[in-house]
Amino acid sequence: MTPASVCIYLEYYHLAKGRLYQNVGTGLLSSYKNQKTALARAGISVTEWHEGLPADCNIVQFNTPWLRSAWLMRKMKRQGKKVIVYAHTTAEDAQGVFWINKPLYPLIRRYLRWAYSQADLVLCPSEYTKGLLQKYPVRARLEVITNGVDTERFKDSEENRRNIRERFGLKDLVVFNVGLVIPRKGINTFVNLARAFPKNQFIWFGKVYSSSIAAQNLPQDLPQNIQFPGNVEGAERLYAAGDIFVFPSLEENQGMVILEAAAVGRPILVRDIPVYKDWLTHEENCLKAKDEADFAIHLKRLVEDATLRARLAANAKQMVQHHSLEAVAARLKEMYGSLLNQEL
Repeated sequence: MTPASVCIYLEYYHLAKGRLYQNVGTGLLSSYKNQKTALARAGISVTEWHEGLPADCNIVQFNTPWLRSAWLMRKMKRQGKKVIVYAHTTAEDAQGVFWINKPLYPLIRRYLRWAYSQADLVLCPSEYTKGLLQKYPVRARLEVITNGVDTERFKDSEENRRNIRERFGLKDLVVFNVGLVIPRKGINTFVNLARAFPKNQFIWFGKVYSSSIAAQNLPQDLPQNIQFPGNVEGAERLYAAGDIFVFPSLEENQGMVILEAAAVGRPILVRDIPVYKDWLTHEENCLKAKDEADFAIHLKRLVEDATLRARLAANAKQMVQHHSLEAVAARLKEMYGSLLNQEL
């Protein structure tokens, strides 16, 4: 069996010394870092593509379907390399990011169908994403693999909790979210919950995009009990500061911040959308809300019931073991072997 020698690539990662990804904190970047860590821990030969492609590389693993990546996919296949691309982006999730994306939806969908089809293997972070790409349809093999979470990095810490809470003036039971502050992530729902629960503090850690490029900006009349502090370094420290993780996103390909909150041991409240069907179970390891009224009902339960919070958090922490970096590495190793031996 031919051993895998993997080169991983994230377009623009090194552009201008990484400034494109500074202060962004996207799941795409987190997944890329998880891949590097998982492969290194598993002893799989992995190189980060920067200046040039390693001569002994037999698999090239792309993390975006953007133009340069798609061109390089075609080039690598002509050189006899096996090409893998992660499906972190779909036309569906692109609609709620920047205002220009929605009218361009049909064009984005056609482009992604073509770009993903350049690969030998497309890795989808969920069954939901796989189903979307099958309908495009993408003409490449589609497999599901979790983005994973580094459970050695994301864990509860009294020191982190104390430091972050002091820094942002957080007291008592805190409702929180982590990630980009864009319309698709459910800004209005989070703000409305803050209005409905004035005795609790709400905080959303993550970069806030300006109204000139985002599909929608923050409401002008924010309640006094909510904070949007922007991107804060050291994401693993932030989860310890909060008590109830509320993630009202309208569209996801997986939702890595959910895995991170679960790893730290926080109860989770999410919107009931299809992507969570296969790995999040209502009343077992999370609560799912169908609409804003539902969010308020379930948040009230979580605020008032410490036993419910503890039970959901414990079950979520158990669930996340299936998404460990060890599990990611084992799945990647299996697919590399199949790809190199033409079983895919």
